[in-house]
Amino acid sequence: MKKILVIDDERSIRNSLKDILEFEGYAVEVAEDGMKGIHCIQNTAFDAVFCDIKMPQMDGIEVLEKLAALDIMPPVIMISGHGDIETAVNCIQIGAFDYIAKPLDLNRILIAVKNALDKSIIVAENKTLKKKLSQKYDMVGESNPILELKEMVAKVAPTEARVLIIGANGTGKELVAHALHEQGNRSNQPFIEVNCAAIPSELIESELFGHEKGAFTSAIKQKKGQFELADNGTIFLDEIGDMSLSAQAKVLRALQEHKITRVGGEKEITINVRVIAATNKDLKKEIQLGNFREDLYHRLCIILLKVPSLNDRKGDIPLLINHFNELIGKDYGTSPKLFTPEAIIALQNYDWTGNIRQLRNVVERLIILSGATIEATDVEKYT
Repeated sequence: MKKILVIDDERSIRNSLKDILEFEGYAVEVAEDGMKGIHCIQNTAFDAVFCDIKMPQMDGIEVLEKLAALDIMPPVIMISGHGDIETAVNCIQIGAFDYIAKPLDLNRILIAVKNALDKSIIVAENKTLKKKLSQKYDMVGESNPILELKEMVAKVAPTEARVLIIGANGTGKELVAHALHEQGNRSNQPFIEVNCAAIPSELIESELFGHEKGAFTSAIKQKKGQFELADNGTIFLDEIGDMSLSAQAKVLRALQEHKITRVGGEKEITINVRVIAATNKDLKKEIQLGNFREDLYHRLCIILLKVPSLNDRKGDIPLLINHFNELIGKDYGTSPKLFTPEAIIALQNYDWTGNIRQLRNVVERLIILSGATIEATDVEKYT
C-alpha cells in the first residue's frame, strides 16, 4: 500500500485530504507543522507528500529546502491558498513535483497523486537499475595489480583529467572507464560510449560530431553527435587507435577549444565533456607508423592506466568465478552453482588469452552445460 504524508496546519484540510486519499486506498499520515512533517519523513519512507506553504514556525518552502538538502525527498505536492505564478515556479525550482492552489479540486488532487506515485516508481526502478549496472561494472579482485589500479582510479576519478586506458582485449578497460565516471563529479550526467572500431571510417565524424540535414545523401534530418549528447558528462572513446586521421584531427580540436562543428554545418557548438579513451594498440608505435597523431596522444594521455591481463592476476579468479556465478544466476533466474575447489584450481591453471571476457564466457558455459556441482572434469570438458 502506498504511503502519503499530509503536512498542513489547518485541521480541516488535513482531515479532508486524509479522507479522500484513504478512500482511494492509500495509507495516510498527517502532520500539523513543518518540523513534525520532516520528522515523519526522516523516520518513514513515503511515496508522496502534500505540503502547505503558509504554516507557522516553518513554512512549506523551508520544508522543501530541508528535504532537498537531506537528499530524502519523495515527490512533494505543494498546496497554498495564496497561490501565484512566482510562488509556483519557486517551488518547482527548489524541487517540488507539483503545485495546487486552494480551494482544492478533487480531480486535481487525484491526478497529482497518480503522477507523483508514477514518478516514485520510476525513481525506485532507476535506483534498482543503477545498482544492477554498478554490479555489472564492478572491478572485482584483490591481487596487487588490481588493487593498484583501483587506487589510481580513486585518485583520478574526482579530477577532470583525461585518461587513456591501455590493455589487451577482454581485460576490462570498459569497467575502468565506468568506474572513473561513477566515482567522479559527473556521475549524475551522461556517460556516452563510442566504439571507434565498430564505426566505418566514413561515418565516424558524423557519429562523433553530428550532422546537418542534407550534409550527405542519407542525412535526411539533423542529428546530434556523441560529443553533444555527452555534454556535461563523460565520453568514452573505446578502441581510439582505430580512429581515422581526419576524425582524430576533429577530436583534437574539440579537446583544445571545447567546441565542435557538425558535419555540413558552420555553427560552432560549445561542449563541456570529460574524455576517457581506451585502446589495445601500442599508440607510440602507431605514431611512428603515421597512423595516430602524436599531438592527440599527448592531449589524451594526461593519466595513463594499464589494465592487467587475467594471467597476471590469477589469484583473483576465485572471486571472479563467484561474481560471474551470481550475476549469471540472476540473469537466468536460477541459484548459483557450486564450483568444487578442484574446478577452481583447474580454471586458475588455464591460459586466459581472452582475459576476463573469456573467463565469463567459460563460467556461463559451465553453468549451462554442467550439473548442480561443477567439477574439474567439467572444466576440462568445456574449456
